[in-house]
Amino acid sequence: MNEATRKRLEEKYNKKNEKFIKEMETNPSKAPKRHGPGGGPGSRMPGGKPKNGWKSLKRLFSYMKGNSLKLTVVIVLVLISSGANVAGSYVLRPVINSLVDGNGTLQGLAKGLVLMASIYLSAILAQYTYQRIMIGISQNALERLRNDLFKKISKLPLKYYDTNDTGDIMSRFTNDVDGVGNMLNNTIISIISGLITLIGTLALMIYTNIWLTLVTLVMSPIMVKAAQLVGSRSRKYYKKQQAALGSLNGYVEETISGQKIVKVFNHEDATIDEFDYLNEDLRDKQLSAQFFGGIMGPVMGNLSQVAYSITAAVGGILCVLKGFDVGGMTIFVNYSRQFSRPINELSFQVTEIFSALAGAERVFDVMDTEPEPEDRDEALAPEKLKGEVILKDVTFGYDEGQTVLKNVSFYAKPGQKIALVGSTGAGKTTITNLITRFYDINSGSITIDGIDIRDLKRDYLRKNIAMVLQDTHLFSGTVKENIRYGRLDATDEEVIEAAKLASAHSFIMRLENGYDTMLEGDGANLSQGQRQLLNIARAAISKAPILILDEATSSVDTRTERHIEHGMDRLMKDRTTIVIAHRLSTVRNANAIIVLEHGEIIERGDHDELLDMKGRYYELYTGKSELE
Repeated sequence: MNEATRKRLEEKYNKKNEKFIKEMETNPSKAPKRHGPGGGPGSRMPGGKPKNGWKSLKRLFSYMKGNSLKLTVVIVLVLISSGANVAGSYVLRPVINSLVDGNGTLQGLAKGLVLMASIYLSAILAQYTYQRIMIGISQNALERLRNDLFKKISKLPLKYYDTNDTGDIMSRFTNDVDGVGNMLNNTIISIISGLITLIGTLALMIYTNIWLTLVTLVMSPIMVKAAQLVGSRSRKYYKKQQAALGSLNGYVEETISGQKIVKVFNHEDATIDEFDYLNEDLRDKQLSAQFFGGIMGPVMGNLSQVAYSITAAVGGILCVLKGFDVGGMTIFVNYSRQFSRPINELSFQVTEIFSALAGAERVFDVMDTEPEPEDRDEALAPEKLKGEVILKDVTFGYDEGQTVLKNVSFYAKPGQKIALVGSTGAGKTTITNLITRFYDINSGSITIDGIDIRDLKRDYLRKNIAMVLQDTHLFSGTVKENIRYGRLDATDEEVIEAAKLASAHSFIMRLENGYDTMLEGDGANLSQGQRQLLNIARAAISKAPILILDEATSSVDTRTERHIEHGMDRLMKDRTTIVIAHRLSTVRNANAIIVLEHGEIIERGDHDELLDMKGRYYELYTGKSELE
C-alpha cells in the first residue's frame, strides 16, 4: 500500500470513526456488540446519561404492578443475604480468640464452623430465591414492555417509518430492551445488596477497631481513584476499538455482498489494501483496549494486597502494644479486603443504570410518538364499496411550506383503469399514499362511492384497497401463507384460485414442495418476477374493489413483464385500478392517463388523445424526452 492510499484511507476512516464514537456516547444501543476475549471496564458498552432518569425509572416500575408482595419478599431476602455475608466472618472472632487464649476446644471450633457455614448457607439460599423471583418479575415486565412497544409500532403512521432509520427502530427492540432487562434482573438488586454490604461492613469495622477503620478509609479512595483512571483510559480505547471493529465488519459485509461489482471493475487489489489498513488499525486499537482492560484486575489486586498488608501490620502493632485481640484483627483484615469491592461495583452499576435508562427513554420515545389519528366516532363501514374514486382540488405537502400536490382533481369509475405518469418526484406515489390514508390531505377531498375517506373507518378503507408495489416483500413462511396474507381467512382453494389468476400457479407447482415451499429471506429462493407474481396473487385474494399498482413491473425484464401483465390484466378485471408506470407501453389500454409534473396535472386523456396533443406525454412516449 503506497503512502497516498494510506493517507486517503486514514482521512476517510478517521472521520467515520469519530462520528461512530460520538454516536456511541449519545446512543450506546446503536453501537455494535463487542467480539473476542478481554475483561475489565474496557469490555463494557460505554453508557449514556438519560435526560429524565427518575421519570423513566418510575415508568419502568409501573410495568411491575401487581408484584408488590414479591418485591417485598425480594427486599427481605436481599437484606438476609447481604447481612449474612457480612456477619459470617464475624463468627470467627470468638473462635480464634478462644484458641489463642488456650481456652478453645475442638468442640467449640466445630460449633463455630457449623454456625459460620449455616450463616453462609442461609445467604446462598436467600440469594438463589430472590434471584429466581426477581427474574420472573423482570421477564414479565419485559414481556409487557415489548408487547406495548410492538402494538405502538403497529399503530404508528407511515410518516414515522419514512423519517426514522429501520436499524434504529430495531435497536430499540433489541439492545435497548435488553439493557432494561439486565437492569431489572440484576443491577437494581446489586446496588441494594452492595449498599447493605458496604454499610454493614463499615459498621462492623468501626465496632471492631476504629483505628484500623481509619487506615482502610484512607486506602479506599486511592483504590477507587486508581480504578477510575484505568477505567477511563480503558473506555477511551474501547470506543476506538469498537469504531474500528464496526468499520472492518461493515467493509467485509459490503465487499462480500458486492463481489460481482468488485470483480467486474477489477477492484480486488484495492479492496485487499483497504482491508489490510482496517485490519491493522483494529489490531492497534485492540492492543491498547485489551491492555488497559486487562490491567484493571492486577492493579486493583496489587493495591488490595498493599492495603491488606498495611492493615495487617497496623493490626499486629495494636495487638502487641494495645492489647487488640487476634480474632478481631483476623476478621478486620478480611473486612478491609472486601470493603473496596462494593464501592467499585456500585460505581459500575450506576453507569449500567444510566445506560439502561437512556435505552428506556428511547423505547418510551417510540411509545410517546403520536399514533395514527383515531377514527371519527361516526366513521362508516358500508357493507360494500363499488370503487368509484374521486379526487377534488387535493393539495398536500409532507412538510409545512413544501407543497407536493397542487389542486389535483380526477376520477376513476368502478372497473376503470387510470394511469399516472410523469417524472420522478411529480407526486404519483403521493396520490396513492393519500388514497390509502397513509397521510391525510391538507385541503380538498378524496371520496370513494361519494363518501369522504376521512369518514370511513381506516381499517375498512384499507381492507377495500389492494396494492402491488415495485419493491416486493415476502414474509418468512410458505408460499401459501404469503398469498393468504392478503386475506387471512381464505381457504386453500381460494389461495390456488388467486395464484392461477395471477399466473403464478404453474411456477409454484414446479417448486420442491409446491404451495408448502418455505421462502427464504424475503423470497431469496425465487426470481424477481416470481416474487412479483406472488404479490399479485396476494392482492387478488383480498378481493378488494380498488387496486393500486405502483410501478409493479419496473424492476423486471420485458419478457417477465409481459407474463406479469397477463396476471395483472386478470386481476384488474371488474376493479377500479390506479396504475403508476415508467414504461408507458404498459398503460396504453388505460381508460385515462393523467400526466403529472411538479405536483400538477398538465395533461389528461387516453393514449391516442395524448399522442394527438403532441405534448409532454407524446415526448415521453416517443423518446424525445425521458422520465427523470
